[in-house]
Amino acid sequence: MQDFINYLQTKNHAEITQKKYTKSVADFLKWFTKEDINTTKKDVLEYLSYLKKNLHQTNSRRKGDLTALRHYFTFLQQNDLIATNPTNFLKIRGARKKTLYNIYSFAELEQLNDNFYHNFIRNFNYNKYVGENDRERSLLCRERNYCMLGMLVYQGLLTKELKKIKLTDLDLNKATLKIQKAKKSNGRTIVLNATQIGVLINYTQQIRPKIANLYNQETEQLFLSYPISNEKNNIQDFRGVVQYLAKQVKKIDSNFLNFKQLRASVITNWIKNEGLRKAQYLAGHRYISSTESYKVNDLESLTDDIAKHHPF
Repeated sequence: MQDFINYLQTKNHAEITQKKYTKSVADFLKWFTKEDINTTKKDVLEYLSYLKKNLHQTNSRRKGDLTALRHYFTFLQQNDLIATNPTNFLKIRGARKKTLYNIYSFAELEQLNDNFYHNFIRNFNYNKYVGENDRERSLLCRERNYCMLGMLVYQGLLTKELKKIKLTDLDLNKATLKIQKAKKSNGRTIVLNATQIGVLINYTQQIRPKIANLYNQETEQLFLSYPISNEKNNIQDFRGVVQYLAKQVKKIDSNFLNFKQLRASVITNWIKNEGLRKAQYLAGHRYISSTESYKVNDLESLTDDIAKHHPF
């Protein structure tokens, strides 16, 4: 079991997750009377049925056990102890699923981005919304927010990833954006949309330097918060920046719920147009199952094996 724990550590699983997975695997091996290398898909299905009927486990709990077993048999497979993973394609019916959103098409995402530009940049009414002394601050923040929205719409970023982007991650000559690896996501390099290039050149050369001058120390962070007072480094929390951007988007689109909806839309479009594996890479998902959860048609589907054995 220590080798399995070492494997989980190489995958950067938290200690509490390691303990949970090893316990689930130990419980399975205690129930299973054969060698683990002889486990079949039918055996796993029977165990899941046992958990439900005899131990009265919830679907969410059994989903967690199935995930642990999937990791364990992946570990065995990578060490050439088994040829195939018996948990492949198995899912639990009724387990908690991702929130379903009203999905934007690619054209609708582009229109949302264009509407933001026309409402908050090109045709913004200073006299109606901004005092004379706050005009520069307002312009700088709106230009910054427009660039941020573009990366949510075209690159499908998480809002927390916006904060972590550095100037060196942006290559305007190659028209690419590099997202660094995080604890729960893979790194990736994503191509910028052609409409973003000029906007980002303007931001990095004209807008960002003016905001950066308000800081007491240099920073490589691409998107900067603006001071909430005249004192340097009295900087607005980045969450406030994201919340304000959300309010702006809601003003121009009543169907907008949150930025998770935009990401779900982008990933769904990627799956449709680029395929599952490419979508997994672009989204930064560590596991293909994370990407699969965005396939609406798969939410209620089960594999032929599960239907055949009727364990649930």
